[in-house]
This record gives sequence, C-alpha cells and structure tokens, in this order.
Amino acid sequence: MGDVIAIPGFLTATLGFAVYLIGAEINARVATLRQFNIPEPVTGGLLASLVVLMLYLVFGAELAFDLSARDFLLVLFFAGIGLNARLSDLIAGGKPLLILLVLTLLTILAQNVIGAVGASVFGYPAQAGVLFGSAALIGGHGTAIAWSPEVAAATGLDGATELGVAVATLGLVLAALVGGPIARLLIEGKNLSPNRPDEDHTVGLPDDAAAGQAQIDHLSIMRVLLYLNLAIISGFALSETIAAAGLKLPLFVPCLIMGIVIANLRTLVAPHAQPVSRTPSLALISEFALGAFLAMSLMSLQLWTIAELGLAIAVIMTLQTLFTIGFVIWVLFPLMGSNYRAAVLAAGFGGFALGATPTAIANMTAVTKRYGPSPIAFIVLPLVSAFFVDIANAIVIQTIVNF
Repeated sequence: MGDVIAIPGFLTATLGFAVYLIGAEINARVATLRQFNIPEPVTGGLLASLVVLMLYLVFGAELAFDLSARDFLLVLFFAGIGLNARLSDLIAGGKPLLILLVLTLLTILAQNVIGAVGASVFGYPAQAGVLFGSAALIGGHGTAIAWSPEVAAATGLDGATELGVAVATLGLVLAALVGGPIARLLIEGKNLSPNRPDEDHTVGLPDDAAAGQAQIDHLSIMRVLLYLNLAIISGFALSETIAAAGLKLPLFVPCLIMGIVIANLRTLVAPHAQPVSRTPSLALISEFALGAFLAMSLMSLQLWTIAELGLAIAVIMTLQTLFTIGFVIWVLFPLMGSNYRAAVLAAGFGGFALGATPTAIANMTAVTKRYGPSPIAFIVLPLVSAFFVDIANAIVIQTIVNF
C-alpha cells in the first residue's frame, strides 16, 4: 500500500458536483434520509468516501485531491452569508449571540475534560486529550494539524498529527449525521414552527418551492455574482490589512465582514435598488457553494486513519457525541428560547461542535428547507464560529498542553 494518485483541482471539482447530485438522487429516493434532514452532499460525500476507502484497502491506492476549488467555494459561501445580514438581524441576534458564545466556551472545556480522561484511560498522555477534544472537534482539521506539533513536543507522543486528523475526520462524519435528527426530534416533538414563515430563505430554496415562484433570472444571478465578487475582493484587501497588523484569520472571515458592510451600505445608499440580499438567486448560489464544498470535503476524507486508532477513538468519540447531543437538547435548546430558531441552532451547533461551520450550516439548511426559514440563526452561528472559537480554543488548548 501507499501509491498516491493526485487528483487535479478541476477533476476534483467535477467529481464534487457529481457526488452532490448522487446524494440528491439518493435522498429523493430514500424517505428516511429526508425525514431525518440528512443534507444531500452528506449522503453523496460519505458514499464517495467509502468508495475511496475501498480503493485504498483493496488496491493500496490513496487518492490525494487538490481542494483549491473547494476552498474558494467556502469563501464564496461566507461572502453570501454576509450579504444576507441585515443590521436589524445583527441587533436582534445580540442576546442569542452572547448565549451561544458562553455555551461554546463550555463545550470547549467539556470536550477537553472528556478527551483528557479518555486519553488517560487508554494510555495516552493527559495533554493529548485536546486531540480527542476541542482541537480536533470544535476546531476541525486545521486546528488539529496546527496544535499536533505542540502536543507532540510537550508529551513525546508519536503520531500526534495522525491522531488529530483521525479524530477530526470522524467528528466531521458524526457532525453531518446528528444535526438533522436533533432538529426533527425538537421541532416535531414540540410542534414548533417559524415565527415568520413568509420570510425569505437565506441558504437554499424550500423543498416545496414551485419553479415559477423562485423569481430567478439571468439578471438576478449576475447581480448576485457581482456583489459576491465585490465582497470577496474587498475581503482580500481587509485580510491583507489584518495580516499586516499581526492577526491571523481565515480568509472567509474578512469576506463575511465585507459582505455585511456592502449589503447594509447598499440598503442605506440605494434603498430602492434591485435586491441582492434575501433573494432566491443568492439563496440558490449559497446552497450550491456550500453543498459542493461539503461534498468535496467528505469525499476526500481518509477514513482508513480512523481504523488505526481502534477502541480508543470509538469509545471517546461515542462519549463526545453523547455529550454533544445531551448538551444541545437539554442545555442549548432551553437557553436559546425553546422555540423554532433554537431548534435550528441546535441542529447547527450539533454539527459545529463535532465538525465544522460548513457542516453546521448544511444541517441548518436541510432543516429550514423542510420546516421553514430562520434567518437570524444563519447570522448568529457563523459569527460565533468565525470570530470567537479559534481564540477561545487556542487559549484553552495552550493552557492544557502547558499544564
């Protein structure tokens, strides 16, 4: 084993589109997947990752995907989230945002406690628990890879990077599977519905939308693409400024910020101009960007890294998943108001806590397409994940590793 086959970026994107469509076709035929709000790219992406796993196990072929196109789609998606953010939503989301910040910090702490105890039980250094905890879960692959050398230096642990990547990989899979069922349990069990069901969807069109109601034409698509490009161009410039000041942020964060600025300035300067925010065209493009990103992310997972850790990763990740589900249902949902928006945020937080922000948004998109819109949820959660998590996570991880 060990033959690496490089898949170039254009072919990776093409396969991602195909995987997305396969997932949509499977979801259309399997009612259970729709009932539990499993996103279409998750269905296709996980199926593709199993095919990649079989190629590795049977033929020893490791597929290495060029994910540059995927990374651009993430920037495009978050620029769209910014364009949808109205100032009134940001004000209305103030209290939920604060509550979510506190709950996120509690989740980071709890994940690392579970990780440290589990690591000790299975013979790992206690500090390595961050790789079974928030470094790999709420932090994702990037954070796990970034902190693995620190953990290895502090503990002498061999294979720290492989451990972090394996936990992050399994976390992403679990994140894509738990959010939808959580929302179904809360929404249908408590008979919840949107406060304003006639609001426009911010990501994706509702499942029952008729083609004639969508109001999508070539001009609306071009208008949306123009403003997305403006948000990304200005986001690049802001990113350079931030980097020059010594602060490191993912590119999608300044693009999200500039999307918010551009959308609200446009409303202020030209209130009667043709709309861009909360339009079916922007919702459709946002769903495409997110779905293709997630399909490519999941199909490129190296699932064989998980099997190498065996019992330890199975037990600890089971505990992490049970904690997340319990925390979301019995703590987050009541504190966020026990309403429809709280249920949508519960689906998102389930994906965010175990996986990554795009997975969380995909979970919420699947839920809102079926049950109805919740625009503020799509503003609050990305703001928390974009601005707060990396800083808080870094402080907690650094404290534990240096303990």
